[in-house]
Amino acid sequence: MTAGVVRVYLARHGRTALNADGRLRGLSDPPLDEVGVAEVRRLAEVLATKQPAVVVSSPLQRAVATAQAIGAAAGAPTRVDVRLNDRDYGPQTGLPRADVERRYGSVDSAPGVEPLTVLADRARQAFFELVDELGPGPVVMVSHDAFNQALLNQLDPTLNQVAQRTACWNQLSLVDGTWRVDAYDQIAA
Repeated sequence: MTAGVVRVYLARHGRTALNADGRLRGLSDPPLDEVGVAEVRRLAEVLATKQPAVVVSSPLQRAVATAQAIGAAAGAPTRVDVRLNDRDYGPQTGLPRADVERRYGSVDSAPGVEPLTVLADRARQAFFELVDELGPGPVVMVSHDAFNQALLNQLDPTLNQVAQRTACWNQLSLVDGTWRVDAYDQIAA
């Protein structure tokens, strides 16, 4: 690690209408809904106390709006990075998750969905590249449920399929050369 980042706050964007309807969002680009805007305001207040040096987000507007709120609250610059993008659900995008699961047995089995192994590799690579590039930290990364789950599972396999509520945050720390998950799926009260 040349950049010296030792603490990352991995956040999920606030709620959208598609989240509220249980639909697969993926690379679709819905804005935050009213609940999401309120969630993000609370998240920004909490993460501002962590004094991030930079906030980086997926290019999708729900993540960008979340990152901008955090950056404004913390007085930190924000950037957009496509490497933090959501999982590609292909032709399943916008469909109710329950319908896709009922038809194919799981989202992972549905045709055209980015394979979970590909997502996990992409999430891991993005995380380590960004940590190396974004020193000195701490850093806030704003991404999506599927991305965050895949990354958290790479860092701590006991967190397999731990859901990420909207506008949650996870604390990741580099300790003795190994990244660990100190806290996950934290919600601002």
